[in-house]
Amino acid sequence: MTKLNLRLPDDLYTRAKALSAADDRSLNSWLVSLVRRAVEDGERRFAQGG
Repeated sequence: MTKLNLRLPDDLYTRAKALSAADDRSLNSWLVSLVRRAVEDGERRFAQGG
C-alpha cells in the first residue's frame, strides 16, 4: 500500500471529517472509497470513448 500526504483546506477537511463520521468510517477509508469510485467512473468513460 502506498502512503500519500494530502493537503486540504481547513474547511474542506472539517466537512469531509464530518461526512466520514456520519458514514461511520475513518476519514482515510472514506476518501479511499471516493477515489476508487472516481477512478472506476473515469475508466468506464474512457472505455466508452468519451
